[in-house]
Amino acid sequence: MNVEFQKFVDEKAEIEAFLAEPTAYAEASFAEKSRRLAEINTILDLKVEIEQAEKALTEAKSLVEDPELGELAKADVETLTEKIAEKTAELEEILLPHDPADDKPAIMEIRAGAGGDEASLFAGELYRMYVRYAEKHHLKVELMSQNENEAGGMKEVVIRVSGEKPYGQLKFEGGVHRVQRVPVTESQGRIHTSTATVAVLPEASEMDIEIKPEDLRIDIYRSGGHGGQGVNTTDSAVRITHLPTGIVVAMQDERSQQQNRVKAMMVLRSRLIEKQKQEEMKAASDARKSLIGSGDRSEKIRTYNFPQDRITDHRVHYSRSNVGAAMDGDIDDLVKELTLAERSLNNLTP
Repeated sequence: MNVEFQKFVDEKAEIEAFLAEPTAYAEASFAEKSRRLAEINTILDLKVEIEQAEKALTEAKSLVEDPELGELAKADVETLTEKIAEKTAELEEILLPHDPADDKPAIMEIRAGAGGDEASLFAGELYRMYVRYAEKHHLKVELMSQNENEAGGMKEVVIRVSGEKPYGQLKFEGGVHRVQRVPVTESQGRIHTSTATVAVLPEASEMDIEIKPEDLRIDIYRSGGHGGQGVNTTDSAVRITHLPTGIVVAMQDERSQQQNRVKAMMVLRSRLIEKQKQEEMKAASDARKSLIGSGDRSEKIRTYNFPQDRITDHRVHYSRSNVGAAMDGDIDDLVKELTLAERSLNNLTP
């Protein structure tokens, strides 16, 4: 592996000097710098482990012919060879180029599509699927907004997922998810097809995009959704319209108008970044569009077929059984297949 490690040593010293400043914690880049330092430490630690193992391997090989220590040395050679291969693969994984947005929190918007109440029930199940996936991977989920219907499903739900590479893990979930099953309300036992759309956006900070105050129209109104009676007694709901693009974001779940405003601006920034990304995707290769998507939320990406107990991701032509487990958050294999496909498109070998 031909890697110049001195650049990591230099970068580590630079970050440590920054973090040693008394006011560093108040800087917007504090969390990102801390995360990067942890990554660099892992890289350098792996390098040391590999070098130590390689030195020990050389010593073990020199003793293979020794009449007394030969057998023990052979066992050491085998163990050390496996360790070097394992640690080298781990190091190469970290050093692979990746989307800088992968480390950002993810804003996920899940909406019922075609299919009436059944579509809203499916949207609610997708929401729970992602919450359970997040729990299994020690990711934090914050409910930002929800709009339930009388059937107990979700017309729309917006969540923020943070932790270890949240956007990197969830970015391939964007698109149209289709479910095929017999609804509980179907008396004839006929299979219905319903859909829900998922949008996954990397959270954008104020540094990522500039929004001019004059480009915004902010409306304040009385909340009518969830949050208890206290929500309904004040004009705390916020609707922000970005005039140049026509993008509208409304938040009403918090009791505080300021909290709703902060959340709405967070989602607005992320949607504007997504819009820029969609425009960039127009020039992307057809192969990459089929994986990441063109940004069009009408693209069908995955089918959950309950009668046949089969879940299929149409972008990578991957199918498996046990739909129930998937709905319970077991989608690691799907995430892995899509990640491998992305690396393949980038001519990367994991």
